[in-house]
Parts: sequence; C-alpha cells; structure tokens
Amino acid sequence: MTFFTFMRSRPAFGTLLGHWGRQGSGAAARRRLCIKPQESSPEPAANTPTPPGPETITQQPSRPGLRVPGYRPSEFDKKVLIWSGRFKTKEQIPDMLSFETIDMARNRVRVKACYVMMALTIVSCLGMVFLGKQAVRRHESLMSFNMEKKARWRAEAQKEREEQAAAAIAMEKAQ
Repeated sequence: MTFFTFMRSRPAFGTLLGHWGRQGSGAAARRRLCIKPQESSPEPAANTPTPPGPETITQQPSRPGLRVPGYRPSEFDKKVLIWSGRFKTKEQIPDMLSFETIDMARNRVRVKACYVMMALTIVSCLGMVFLGKQAVRRHESLMSFNMEKKARWRAEAQKEREEQAAAAIAMEKAQ
C-alpha cells in the first residue's frame, strides 16, 4: 500500500521539481526543451474573411525549422550502439546517425548498467548477511575483537614498563 502511494506521488514530485527548476529570469528561464520548430497560428478557416493588410500581401514562404544534423558516432558510441542491441556488428553502423538514435542507445545502456548495479548491491547485501551469520556461529564480534586488542596493548605496555624498570635498576647497580 505504501509503495503504491509513493509511486503515485512520484510524478507530482517530479513536476514540482521541474516547475521549480524553470523558475527564474533571463534566457535560461525562457529556454524550451522541444527542438521541433514552433508552428505559427493555424490557418484561418476557409469561410472566415481575412482583412487585407500588409502581412497578407507580403507573406513569405515559411522556412523549414532547423534540423539537428547527422552525428558521426565515436568508437565508444559504436560500442554503446552494439551493447544496446541497436546494431549487431560495427560494420552495420552507418557513418552518420541522428542524435536521437545515439541518445536512445545511451539511455538503454545506462538502464542496463543500473540494473547490474542493483543486482550487485542485492547480492553483496545477502553475502554480508551470510558472513555475519557465520561470524555469530563462531562467536566472533567487533566487541570481542576490540577487547582482545586492548588486552594485548595493556600487556605490551605492562611489559615495556617492567623492562624500563629493570633497565633503571641495572643502571643504578652499575653506578
């Protein structure tokens, strides 16, 4: 139940962050994410009269919107395209690709890498649980290790003190 509540609220949270990030002033606030050319207002219907004016007389043909030029994939991009399953071999990859194709392949590889990292995290967590249970069966704990180490340090310190006292007594007898 809690999981579904979280999943329902996630898009709303993302929208909130998106609006928050777009607030501001300057050119960055007016930047749009769409790369398609913006359509002008739709053509007037056939039965509505258009008033004669300078804009109707001197209409110029609209220029096509800017297209994203082809992208020449690097060696790494070629490997990504193969890993993502878009192409089978390097020979099948054309010299020029659209950026969307490469971006889609990168996203696919990124998602696969995330899945691998999640699986490795789960496996390592289970491994740590298994090793911890084995340590409990052997009666090993951090507290016992620390107590043994401190006892060793105390014994070494006591031995050094006894050696220094014996050396001091030997020096007194020698004089």
